[in-house]
Amino acid sequence: MRYYYISLFLIFTLSFWSQKTMSPEEYIAAYKDDAIKEMHLHKVPACITLAQGMLESGNGNSLLCRNANNHFGIKCHKEWGGDTYIMDDDSAGECFRKYDNVLDSYSDHSMFLYSRSRYKSLFDLSPGDYKGWCYGLKAAGYATDPKYAERLIALIERYKLQDLNVIENTPKQQLKLQESLKSDLTIREVYRFNHIRFIIARDNDSFYKIAHDFNLELDDILEYNDLTRKDKLYYGQKIYIEKKRRRALEPYHVVQKNETLKSISQLHGIRLSSLCKKNRLKPTDTLKVGDVLFLRQKKNLPANSQ
Repeated sequence: MRYYYISLFLIFTLSFWSQKTMSPEEYIAAYKDDAIKEMHLHKVPACITLAQGMLESGNGNSLLCRNANNHFGIKCHKEWGGDTYIMDDDSAGECFRKYDNVLDSYSDHSMFLYSRSRYKSLFDLSPGDYKGWCYGLKAAGYATDPKYAERLIALIERYKLQDLNVIENTPKQQLKLQESLKSDLTIREVYRFNHIRFIIARDNDSFYKIAHDFNLELDDILEYNDLTRKDKLYYGQKIYIEKKRRRALEPYHVVQKNETLKSISQLHGIRLSSLCKKNRLKPTDTLKVGDVLFLRQKKNLPANSQ
């Protein structure tokens, strides 16, 4: 029996170390396209996403990354409703978020930053101001490492990750990014968020083309995305190809500038009707910056309300 356990230990050890170790260059090649897509969808600079992924995951080689697809070291927090992975970190037995795939980790990282008020000022920065983003992340408390910002900047500059961003708002550079994204999205790729499949709309796309490609009715696509035939499809839009959930992964959302109930329901993969019901709102209601919307449970009415 003793030799049996020793053999199991050796098999486990050899299996772990037999996994190929990724180099920084290999990590960048593997995930830069995901970082660019996230920049296009959620406005987090690609160089920031990629540098954080490299640093937090040890270039994709950490146990957390390999066992939980968690590339950004995001812990569960009390609001997390997805799968979990337990490991020692700052304290013993800490809870980390676990994802079905790498893209879910990248998407959740963007939403983690976008949905928290302490990171709100970062989105007022130019995408090319990567140093401002790095120091802002540290100041907002993303990491406890006192040299966190400097380490991110060093990675960005060493591997020229800033070239992934649109640094100046010129037509030439916007066209370059658009052509890059067009070529990347030539073949339909299906992603998942909140356990829901979605695609990213291409240039000259239409709801009918998407419905045809996935053998769906046009009305199905519109219903899944809380849209009507009068709504327009725009390049880079996230389109769900199956019904959204009645609950999101996060417990609440703090409203940002120019957000609507419909855009928030798309962002979190929650049905518009469910979002409205949980918050006792109508789809046509307007929102104010700073409003808190509940995404997993109904908003409680004050004791003296009727």
